[in-house]
Amino acid sequence: MTGMKSVCWSVVLTCVAALPAEAQTRESFDLIIQGGRIVDGTGNPWVMADIGVRGDRIAWIGDLTDATARRVIEASGLVVSPGFIDPHTHAVRGIFDVPTADNYLHQGVTTITEGNDGSSPFPVGAHLSAIANAAISTNWAVFVGQGTVRREVIGVDDREATPVEIEQMKVLVARAMTEGALGLSTGLFYVPGSFTPTEEIIELASVVSESGGLYISHMRDEAQRLLDSVRETIRIGEEAGLPVQMTHHKAISRDMWGQSRESLALVDRARARGVDITMDQYPYTASQTTIAALVPQWAQAGGLDELLARFDDPETRRRIRGEIADRIEHDRGGGDPDNVVISLCEWDRTLEGKSLADILAGRDVASDFVTAADLVMELIQRGGARAIYHAMDESDVERIMQHPSTMIGSDGGVSVFGAGVPHPREYGTFPRVLGRYVRERGVLTLEEAVRKMSGATAQRLGLQQRGLLQEEFYADITVFDPDQVGDRATFESPHQYAVGVEYVIVNGQLVIDRGEHTGARPGRVLYGPGREH
Repeated sequence: MTGMKSVCWSVVLTCVAALPAEAQTRESFDLIIQGGRIVDGTGNPWVMADIGVRGDRIAWIGDLTDATARRVIEASGLVVSPGFIDPHTHAVRGIFDVPTADNYLHQGVTTITEGNDGSSPFPVGAHLSAIANAAISTNWAVFVGQGTVRREVIGVDDREATPVEIEQMKVLVARAMTEGALGLSTGLFYVPGSFTPTEEIIELASVVSESGGLYISHMRDEAQRLLDSVRETIRIGEEAGLPVQMTHHKAISRDMWGQSRESLALVDRARARGVDITMDQYPYTASQTTIAALVPQWAQAGGLDELLARFDDPETRRRIRGEIADRIEHDRGGGDPDNVVISLCEWDRTLEGKSLADILAGRDVASDFVTAADLVMELIQRGGARAIYHAMDESDVERIMQHPSTMIGSDGGVSVFGAGVPHPREYGTFPRVLGRYVRERGVLTLEEAVRKMSGATAQRLGLQQRGLLQEEFYADITVFDPDQVGDRATFESPHQYAVGVEYVIVNGQLVIDRGEHTGARPGRVLYGPGREH
């Protein structure tokens, strides 16, 4: 971040003051943000200044008292920051239904990134064209998913790729990079990524390295094998020669609480010897994914039909049941069936918001790890579901958040307001950091929090002229009330927009005005470094 901190506000303001008054007063802008506390995204202390926007760019930062504009926003008492950048979303799940991306804009997010956890839209070029045609409210960028590429070539078989298949996958990754992908994502916890040896990933990551891209990974395990998974991620970065990011870093299961000390120590040692490794994180003690996350990966080989066939075989079913029960007790289940809560169940909406224990109690069935495991298999047999898993410790969340290499990401989707019982991170991630962890708990300073949500992320993703409040940069700007900003979404009632975000500007256009979405859709596709024009 040293390079970003090179912006010297005292010099900027001195230069503005030195200009003849006539030169300053005759300036005309499309928009002026006046009298706000400028937190520029570098981590530097805030300064008081005005911002003038012309077209899609920040044209002036300084004293604009006598300047004119089509619209003036009085920002006295408010913080003016870069628009927040989310490095990890699954927003494709809702973006074409809700192109205004209301849940993100109300958080102050101006750029969202799709294609994480090894699963991405494909082909990348066709998807980005569809996004451009949809005219969305936020900027949009994508990774190419290793799991997606493997499915294209191998399917979901539990085996190593042949040399020919590896070459085929490398061609697909290279093509995705030329079409504009930011880099390669993996979901090594999920099928088929879980079937992939490290060496195969290094081969694909090396292709991304040639294009100057990033490797971002949902690691192989975040519970019992957390530290081994961190070591694997570091190895991939070292041997493939590219920057790496551990996405939504955490320590899952009561057995692993406190292990963030060791995982962060591994990161520090790797960085000390030159490995370019960073992290992102969502500020909650619960995760969300499919109910199949409780099923051992070997049982999912070959796809859903083969999994269901294994459920039908008594001996295999007993083995799977035992491993699911173990995952509820010692892994993602958080040690209690009550900690696994159904968030989306399209075939039975009455189950949404209920835990495994709740469902069993409604059937007058005693709740234990075995009966909960049987219920998990039943849910999959009947059509599947998504679930929230309460399995993390607040101390680990805060420790990871404070690490200088950590950024903030939601791991959420674009919500259809009122649909299902999603994780509250879809509505509250970024304001929650500002409200709970800056204002209330003092875990981060305001300037550091904004850096983790803007400048650091833009630099990591390679987004040019974004993420900072700097002249000639794109005018992606968030204006919020530091005394009021915060999340309202809860696990019980998640469909509640954040508060305190007063104005959001995307590419120079007002999208949130006095807390209300204007309907504007000025978002743009942001391409990765390997794109061929």
